[in-house]
Amino acid sequence: MKRIFPDHAYSDDRIAGCYWSETVPDLTLKRPPPEGDHHAGVAIIGAGFTGLSAALRLVQAGISVAVVDARFPGWGASGRNGGFCCLGGSKLDDAAIDKRFGRDARLEWRRAEKAAVELVARLLREHSIEAETHSEGETQLAHKPSAARFEEAIATCEQNFGVTPQVLSVDDLAEQGMGGPFYGGLTTPIGFGLNPRKYLAGLMKAAESAGAVVFGDAPVSEMTRQGGRWRLSSQAGSVTADTVILATNGYSSEDVPEWMAARYMPAQSSVIVTRPMSEAELEAQGWTSDQAAYDSRTLLHYFRLMPDRRFLFGMRGGLGSSPASEAAIRRLIRRDFEAMFPAWAGVETPYFWSGMVCLSANLVPYCGPVRGMPGVFAGYAYHGNGVAMGSYTGALLADLVQGRDPGGALPEVMRQTPERFFLGRRRRALMYAAYTGFWLRDRFG
Repeated sequence: MKRIFPDHAYSDDRIAGCYWSETVPDLTLKRPPPEGDHHAGVAIIGAGFTGLSAALRLVQAGISVAVVDARFPGWGASGRNGGFCCLGGSKLDDAAIDKRFGRDARLEWRRAEKAAVELVARLLREHSIEAETHSEGETQLAHKPSAARFEEAIATCEQNFGVTPQVLSVDDLAEQGMGGPFYGGLTTPIGFGLNPRKYLAGLMKAAESAGAVVFGDAPVSEMTRQGGRWRLSSQAGSVTADTVILATNGYSSEDVPEWMAARYMPAQSSVIVTRPMSEAELEAQGWTSDQAAYDSRTLLHYFRLMPDRRFLFGMRGGLGSSPASEAAIRRLIRRDFEAMFPAWAGVETPYFWSGMVCLSANLVPYCGPVRGMPGVFAGYAYHGNGVAMGSYTGALLADLVQGRDPGGALPEVMRQTPERFFLGRRRRALMYAAYTGFWLRDRFG
């Protein structure tokens, strides 16, 4: 496998301090490799939200499925994210989408965002998955006075999603238990927080109970076409199938298949979690709400108080991948945490981890066929919002595999084949310039 980050980025070191593994141990997610040769109707590479959602939908339709993961289900972004099931999936604003695709396509895309959140809620309900859900939608918090001008956001939210968001003044934030250095807020009543590993474990249990076979510790080293079928080879064994779904997102390889090369950009995100806090400690800071929230920066912070009264705090950024760079980003995220919530400067954050979100060059997700490879489909690039959009894309891929056109459920925005990033395997260099621009915009814009 050819990947664009150093080996440290794909090591266990980056999840050694992941809080979610305390709630769903790695051992319960691990699966054996595919020793020998196996056959299925559909083979799926990647056992995260996308792959398992696709697997569940396919086996429910009576199709045999084998899911293959390089490590174990949830080892990648699906098992180490911040647990925000919310709107999102693209980095384009309404104006950019209208310019590229048109207004109707934009509204179609926004409906898909909302449907993605609804799909996760339905899966949790239908399969009795207890994932510690909480929060009434999601709140954006203005990090500077100019970011608290919400008039346009209200109108676009009503047009895009058919709901009216709630504007919160500084006093409102204090009354609702969201105290901090904020200049106002906007709550959109769509979305919720959850424990992503519990959701993933429940999704996998549902898929396996319905007949899916899940393999682990089997990085696919080669895809070959033999007699009209695809053979996925790993050191442990192989899986042969009529159809293949690529669901590897930010942990993709440049050569499995080569079509993926330079069509995705891994970007780092990091998280800390506190010890459980007392009510007195929460009240001292003025944050007692269980609302999922994020600030208005481009390189945003995202945070929420969880049911066990631990506080999760995450941030975008971080460009290197080494023990030294991990230590540096840990210091930075702790510094930002204390600056935003000074009353908690003495509260320990024993959990820290990091991982990859995934971007595309056209800044929208992709869901569709892989050109030049008959019977191969791909779904990826959720731009940091993979809980909902990854699950939704997996369900759409299952429909495509069966020859069904999902119609408007698969918006035009997601059908455009991603372009390749400039600089190819050296494309990480583009992120340095982009992050510098984002930092300047957040600070001075």
